[in-house]
Amino acid sequence: MSIFNSMNISASGLTAQRLRMDVASSNIANVDSTRGRYVNGEWLPYQRKMVSLKSDGNKYQFNHVLKKELAKRPVSLGVKATSIVDDETPFKLVYQPEHPDANEDGYVQLPNVDLLKEMVDMMSASRSYEANVTVLNASKGMLMKALEIGR
Repeated sequence: MSIFNSMNISASGLTAQRLRMDVASSNIANVDSTRGRYVNGEWLPYQRKMVSLKSDGNKYQFNHVLKKELAKRPVSLGVKATSIVDDETPFKLVYQPEHPDANEDGYVQLPNVDLLKEMVDMMSASRSYEANVTVLNASKGMLMKALEIGR
């Protein structure tokens, strides 16, 4: 095991949380976009995106780490984003007959983005990012103190 494993784990968390914040900000920016993508000759509203994260938690088990070390292969620890998926909740219908994207009945399909959910996701990702920065700084401090022992 490397002395930099804790830093690598924190770095993977920083990357994952930055992606979560990017996706949430994209969702917030498109909260009123009625023309998100063009499908079969018609415009569909923007569809909310969500990040799917995967933990490499099973790699913390002793027997797994021991086998990796004996085989001299690097152990990948931390978290990684597996995919960005579309939210399948239905679009909101709002009665606006003067809107250019209104259907025959005067209803406009709006994105399935809930501003409150996005703000909660953004705050959660921001707090997790801050926690990973704190862990990274603590690891750096411990390594610096370890270097001072030899003086």
